[in-house]
Amino acid sequence: MNSSLTTRTLQQGTAIPAHPLALTSARKLDERRQRALSRYYIASGVGGLAVGVHTTQFEIREPGIDLFQPVLELAAEEMNRADKTRVAPLLRIAGICGETSQATREAAIARDAGYHFGLLSLSALKSVDENKLINHCKAVSEIMPVFGFYLQPDVGGRLLPYSFWRRFCEIENVAAIKMAPFNRYHTLDVIRAVIESGREDIALYTGNDDNIVLDLITPFRFQVEGKLIERRIVGGLLGHWAVWTQKAVEILKKCQHVAASETAIPLSILHRNTEVTDCNAVLFDVANCYQGCIPGIHEILRRQGLLEGIWCLNPKENLSPGQAAEIDRIYQAYPHLNDDTFVAEHLDDWLSG
Repeated sequence: MNSSLTTRTLQQGTAIPAHPLALTSARKLDERRQRALSRYYIASGVGGLAVGVHTTQFEIREPGIDLFQPVLELAAEEMNRADKTRVAPLLRIAGICGETSQATREAAIARDAGYHFGLLSLSALKSVDENKLINHCKAVSEIMPVFGFYLQPDVGGRLLPYSFWRRFCEIENVAAIKMAPFNRYHTLDVIRAVIESGREDIALYTGNDDNIVLDLITPFRFQVEGKLIERRIVGGLLGHWAVWTQKAVEILKKCQHVAASETAIPLSILHRNTEVTDCNAVLFDVANCYQGCIPGIHEILRRQGLLEGIWCLNPKENLSPGQAAEIDRIYQAYPHLNDDTFVAEHLDDWLSG
């Protein structure tokens, strides 16, 4: 790994889709389409992949399924292939879950598979105190660099106050934080903690699917010892970016250009924020408390031909009533946000070999 190039990519900001899981109708790993998904994202211009995360389905870790290591390795093979012709290597982020014994074991698997960072979910530690949370994070960080993760409680996360994030920033091997509380107050807690820690090397990434575009163009400023310090959210690590990814990369680049220009924010960008949020509400099935969030992503990929079906490891996970019709609606309302033409042009290549 070229650590300096990897660090530069992370800190400059890039698009990182959360990688879905391709299954056959028998709910077994579809290796051909799993590889095709990785190839699609890489061809779309992303700067890395997040694998073994919520969008990959937490059930991959269950005994009898045992897909955590195989899906990490498949994605790593495709990134190895792509890196042969790239200047900067693709960022490799592995989802890390469970209590400390499981989390450290998963981190070791990810490290050995060539992953750069562990996206650390704290969902399994909902009842422990702050000291134990910090010790847990430190234990994982001793194995590989950590990508902090504030996951909203509605989909399994827990409330993490400013005091936690301030202490989290003191862990030397923290490289970045993904903020996905879907809550302005909680997002500000994280950013203020990073600024007040003095850590300029911790990259900020949005996971706030309800506010993606605005997160990427907003300057965040806080007073520290009488000095005004500003930080930006530089990129996104998002399940939303697992679909229509080529367009997502274009949106990120536009947001970065606007942020760098230090000029008035164009109304077109504000309109785009509303459009993206509307699409996300449909894909993530907000109307039904996110019950169809993974099948919603799968449905777009199925329509494009990247997936054969929308099957999940949990047979109960399916589109909610009316969700397919809502997907029809956003396709009609926002044709400029889909990348169907791009996918159609390259699908055969991605599915071959």
